[in-house]
Amino acid sequence: MGKESVRGKLSEIQLVRAIAIIGVLSVHATSFATIAMKESNFYLAYNFINIFMRIGTPVFLFLSSFVLFYSYYSRPLDKKLIGNFYKKRLQYILVPYVLFSVLYFFILHFMYYPDRSLEETMEKFIVKLFTGKAYTHLYFIFISVQFYLIFPLFLWLFKRKPYFAKWAIPVGFVMQYAFMILNKYYLFTDRPASWAFHYMSYFMLGAFLGIYYPKLKVWFQIQKEHVTASRLTSWVVLWMIWLFASISHVYINHNARLNGVKYDSLLYHFLWNIQTITAGLVGIQIAHILLRHAWPWLTRFMTRLGELSFGIYLIHPLFLLIYRKYPPETGFSPFIHLWYLGGFLFAFVASWIVVSLIVRWVPMSWIIFGKVAPAKRKTRVVSEGGVSR
Repeated sequence: MGKESVRGKLSEIQLVRAIAIIGVLSVHATSFATIAMKESNFYLAYNFINIFMRIGTPVFLFLSSFVLFYSYYSRPLDKKLIGNFYKKRLQYILVPYVLFSVLYFFILHFMYYPDRSLEETMEKFIVKLFTGKAYTHLYFIFISVQFYLIFPLFLWLFKRKPYFAKWAIPVGFVMQYAFMILNKYYLFTDRPASWAFHYMSYFMLGAFLGIYYPKLKVWFQIQKEHVTASRLTSWVVLWMIWLFASISHVYINHNARLNGVKYDSLLYHFLWNIQTITAGLVGIQIAHILLRHAWPWLTRFMTRLGELSFGIYLIHPLFLLIYRKYPPETGFSPFIHLWYLGGFLFAFVASWIVVSLIVRWVPMSWIIFGKVAPAKRKTRVVSEGGVSR
């Protein structure tokens, strides 16, 4: 058991997943508003929400790497481990991905391309399935699969040469920006955000934290007994960088969308990168604060939301698609704003209900939504101080 026994359950991760899925829903629910509301006095608010909350996908990727390295690093690396790893990814990630790719592709087919030939339809489907393009949000799974393919290689390297693990974060940034700069000038792909190299800083930050988290965990716990001058300084610097990058990213997008100002693509990427990678670290700190100080019902709610987040991610665009078929027939401003808010709430609540019911009552529900822990009738949340609440 050795090192493995030291590594406890990561209760905070489900709360960070909950924050990430709220970000995803917020961005998707306001996407139409950033186009339709340009003449509105409320455009500033819609643009702010749409850009400030654009943290979901990168935070999910960071968490995926974090959890994998945290779980696998202290285990013996052998054929059985690798075989079980890929078996689980196939069952709980790829099978739901294929199912939802089929669902969304044929919904769009019957809505917009009903006269397309069977041969062309199947050809389009195969291409979109293998490139993550069957629907706009499924590129996330395509990226994840790319990471799963290289994960055992990095795991082997970091276990064999622990020295390299200490340099994982700067190496991740170098790989990511080398890819972005080379693609900018040589155009390997017109969709760089669909490739894992676009997110290497998140994967390598996740690797570093996953390996060293037992030693680093105390740094994320903003508590009086843990305060030192250096920690306090680093906490303030982290939050200031996150806020500055987030607001700067909001600002340049506002100028570009509303005023047509042009900025270099690398500036967009850099600000988004710093905003989202620091958001992952801030999210872990917020999760620890919630575990220690929040109402028990709130931590239970967010924990369950985190557990359901993958299923909600997969299905929520379907409910937004249905909802947007019935826009308001009035120009009365308050109704328009309520309609956009209603889209967020409808996608959130409907997705939660459907995923929860299927996970609870449908046999082999992993085929649809992956592996989801069954809901507990009564969850006892233990604070970080060790007291049940």
